[in-house]
Amino acid sequence: MLGAREMASMAATGRGTMNELSRMAAATLERDTADPAIEFEGRWYSWSDVRALANQVDGLIDASGAVAGAPVVFIARSQAAAIAAFLALIRTGRTIRMVYPFQSQAGIARDIARLKPAVVIAAEREIGDEVREAIREQGASVILISEMSAQALTGFERSTAALPEDLSVEPQIEILTSGTTGKPKPFAVRHEMLATHFTGNSAAIFGKDDKPVEPLPALLYYPLGNISGLFSILPSLLNGYKLIVQDRFTVKGWRDYIVTYRPPASGTPAAAVQMILDADLPPEDLASIQYFSTGAAPLDPRVQRAFEERYGIPVLLSYGATEFGGPVCAMTPPLYEQFGVAKFGSVGQPFGGARIRVVDAETGEELQAGQEGLLQVISPKMGPDWIHTSDLGMIDEDGFLFLRGRADGAIMRGGFKLLPETIQEALLGHPAVSAAAVVGIPDRRLGQMPAAAIQFKPGVEEPNVAELEAHLREKVLATHIPGRWLIVDELPKTVSLKVDRPAVIALFSKEDAGGAAVQ
Repeated sequence: MLGAREMASMAATGRGTMNELSRMAAATLERDTADPAIEFEGRWYSWSDVRALANQVDGLIDASGAVAGAPVVFIARSQAAAIAAFLALIRTGRTIRMVYPFQSQAGIARDIARLKPAVVIAAEREIGDEVREAIREQGASVILISEMSAQALTGFERSTAALPEDLSVEPQIEILTSGTTGKPKPFAVRHEMLATHFTGNSAAIFGKDDKPVEPLPALLYYPLGNISGLFSILPSLLNGYKLIVQDRFTVKGWRDYIVTYRPPASGTPAAAVQMILDADLPPEDLASIQYFSTGAAPLDPRVQRAFEERYGIPVLLSYGATEFGGPVCAMTPPLYEQFGVAKFGSVGQPFGGARIRVVDAETGEELQAGQEGLLQVISPKMGPDWIHTSDLGMIDEDGFLFLRGRADGAIMRGGFKLLPETIQEALLGHPAVSAAAVVGIPDRRLGQMPAAAIQFKPGVEEPNVAELEAHLREKVLATHIPGRWLIVDELPKTVSLKVDRPAVIALFSKEDAGGAAVQ
């Protein structure tokens, strides 16, 4: 049960009763024991540590005088203290507005001005002079978190911020879309939806053959501020399972987890699959894995096949989005066992009551099986209406979805419509290319032209641009040959490990100013 201080903190939100998600968070924080809860940077923190920091955060918010029910801006990196603070905010039913820390101080300051918080919670390194000034203009208080402690920032102990006019009556977590095709956008997820659809599906990994043994710790390297982060931490923490937290994905960190705990299943973002292949991990390191899942972005079929051939592990693809409340299609182990390689490259069938269809981009008319068009989705988590996407796909006669790229990324080159995915796929067929990103950049004569940024595999003999062009001309039309090339050590990625297309475009703009090397 909640103690008197926690109940007082709950009442301070002005909501009167606890919602189901808040009750689950409160029950989790009642685990006042020395049992390990979260590992971060090689150190295990106990449930007592987590509870103590959560109580600190609640006390500092109460002491700030923040208006009951006012929103909290959370600049959250993946670390143990941030997860404890997150549980505290959920327990008291507060609206949380996430801000990415992986941006400039000016960007964080703009987000704070837009989100109008009463309280800001962050690590000290996020609160520079420009951010402090934005917080001061909003009249917000600041709580700094580090390791497993929290304290008020000197000079920012009190909050004078008023309630924003756009504040929802129902508590929600405003997470961020990935920013793959533009600036990350806030997307509100209600507590009720999270309690209903997220917390019952444990992300913890059980022993082989689902034997009733103690679940293995779950691994988190996604940022807390997006849908993948929520999906990773909430099921585990709210069911009392242990969590291993890494501030970002690295092949070494992932490999260390696999060889230490020997899980029967694992997965990574799509971009990490090539990273694992490039690292040349020995197959025995991955020997425990029976199925490997990936999603968040399309996986090149050649990379999928190379991974399966090297490690003998089936790759199960999925399809989802923040706007859907997570995945809506997946190639599950039972589907794989039934259809096997016959559906190679498919992201599977809808599950959980989701529905998908493909429509003509011009008329909106629903297309038949085997025809390619724009995808639309009904996700029961989000409501009964069709959600329109810019994803191109094809649904076969058995209801399996195959992704074909994005319509909104098309490059118009002098009247020719080019899909970047077509050029990227051809480039990835070169044995020296590890990753490729093709974007449209302005051209005075043609309107746009394709520009290619290339990352090579480690230890290979690197081809020059003429050799890359010769390779491409055997695969695509002349109109698809990039007019600009850039060789990079590593392609810029979003926090979800998708290629950061605006950042790639910015690289070419930087080259125009004489700041980057192009072959």
